[in-house]
Amino acid sequence: MQPSVNPGDCACGCTKPSDFSELDLILAEYKTVPGSLITILQKTQSLYGYLSREAIAHIAHATGITQAKIYGVATFYTQFRLKPIGKNLIMLCQGTACHVSGSKAIEEAITKEIGISDGETTPDGLFTLNNVACLGCCSLAPVMMIQSEGTDETYGKLTKDSVKEILQSIRDRDRDREVKQ
Repeated sequence: MQPSVNPGDCACGCTKPSDFSELDLILAEYKTVPGSLITILQKTQSLYGYLSREAIAHIAHATGITQAKIYGVATFYTQFRLKPIGKNLIMLCQGTACHVSGSKAIEEAITKEIGISDGETTPDGLFTLNNVACLGCCSLAPVMMIQSEGTDETYGKLTKDSVKEILQSIRDRDRDREVKQ
């Protein structure tokens, strides 16, 4: 049984738009363009941060593409998310160079520091951890990239201590931003 939620609210506690007027602008531009589903999904995710069930249903209704096909595309490509992510997306490389350089120990340090595992988001919505196959920074192994507010910051030659310092500095930065608002 699905939990009861208010319109515009998600069962996970995040707020969704009560209408899809911005999405409708995207759909007006692309819905009749053959082969544009990926573009529509990319722009939708860029707009909302992820692809909600409601947004997918709205896209299906507007385009005539079945929800099953949309979910098929969204789950096939790793770029798409079906759940909201934290303010700071941690992508921890688990490629060969990082693996042999200790990425599993780094993952354990991250998990210990922020209390989540791969694919999870902290309860405060500050961090999401995703293990990735390769970041292409093998000379910096072990390495992680953190996406935050449209920027990508790469951290290499990680140690358990440096990971703890990096995560704490991000917490401090976000706390300072909240105070200033």
